[in-house]
Amino acid sequence: MAKIIPFKAVRPTRDKVNLLAARSYDSYTAAQVESRLRDNPFSFLHIVNPGFRYNKEISGEERYGLVRNRYQEFKENGIFMQDKKPSFYIYKIVNRDGSVFNGFVGAASVQDYEDDVIKKHEDTLEFREENLKKYLKTIGFNAEAVLLTYPDNPELKKIIDSVMQDRPEYEFTTTYRDTHYLWNVDDEVLLKKIEHIFDTLPALYIADGHHRSSSSYLLAKDLKEEHPQHTGEEPYNFFMSYLIPESDLKIYEFNRLVKDLNGLEKDEFLIKLDEHFRIENRGTDYYKPSKVNHFSMYLDGEFYSLHLRKSKYKITNALDALDTHILYVTILKPILGIDDLRTDKRIEYSHGKKDLAYVKTVVDSGTFAVGFGLLPVTTEEMKNIADQGLKMPPKSTYIEPKLRSGVTVYEF
Repeated sequence: MAKIIPFKAVRPTRDKVNLLAARSYDSYTAAQVESRLRDNPFSFLHIVNPGFRYNKEISGEERYGLVRNRYQEFKENGIFMQDKKPSFYIYKIVNRDGSVFNGFVGAASVQDYEDDVIKKHEDTLEFREENLKKYLKTIGFNAEAVLLTYPDNPELKKIIDSVMQDRPEYEFTTTYRDTHYLWNVDDEVLLKKIEHIFDTLPALYIADGHHRSSSSYLLAKDLKEEHPQHTGEEPYNFFMSYLIPESDLKIYEFNRLVKDLNGLEKDEFLIKLDEHFRIENRGTDYYKPSKVNHFSMYLDGEFYSLHLRKSKYKITNALDALDTHILYVTILKPILGIDDLRTDKRIEYSHGKKDLAYVKTVVDSGTFAVGFGLLPVTTEEMKNIADQGLKMPPKSTYIEPKLRSGVTVYEF
């Protein structure tokens, strides 16, 4: 049963939230970061990039201490305030494409993570886990929620709909023209009801944030050893999460781009593909796959459809049936020689919001030799992978919503 609890969020004052809220740091270009830091003294980027004050790029543990200092300065300067009562926060996002996401911000249990009540579908990298654990331990707060999803629940929907009848605490639109709303829920009766409903759910699924959740789990293990009076209820035993119903989750594909054909001529490459795929030349017409186990390929100015030969490929579990895995074990590894999808510099990824026009453009430019288009992974496929204790290949899913950092902060 899932344990989700309310907490006293540190959050920006209403008049500063639109100035403070920031996308994930990695999503900005260097020029975008510089302009925001130069022109907006309230941006959360000042906290996560503290070296700007010294005109210096600072990394490692020296940076961690400065992040903590900048955060404390924002609190001291009244940019942040903290709620006096534990709360759940109902968070709504309306994207410019019309997509709507509604969910709860609360604190999820690291014990649930360990017990597989919170299920994972993605491998994590040990060095990233350790670095993020050290970072969290130094700064003492969590500002970017892990995205969790739960089966659609009419009771939770009814609560969301009811709370949204009131004026939101926040309502702001970003430069990307996405609009964010936040409601504070601190009524004790309603808090207990929300907790109880989540407690009846047999499982939650990580949609986005595997490294954030795993590092929080590792940190809790360390702090447990350092605190002899550990009870399991200390704030470090939880991590901030944004929980949305499965029907709200939006999953895009990641297309694959490869820089060369591993020494093969075009005809040799096509002949090797023929072992596992029925190939059809589609010419210059854009081709996007419409069924699972079908792929599109752009090569030498033409699109191809690749249909998996089921007689040549054995499916024994949920991972075997996953298109990103099929592409890896039939083409990327054996033919193109790409063993490690995380580190090989010959492969790059383009999420489906850029569509196949982008794939065509970068292949035509000569930057890449071939591009592969896939269907998005479904929520059901993602859950099946997690339920069977399997892990997807990297860059299998590009998932929305994408939360802004700094709107709610969890201190532990």
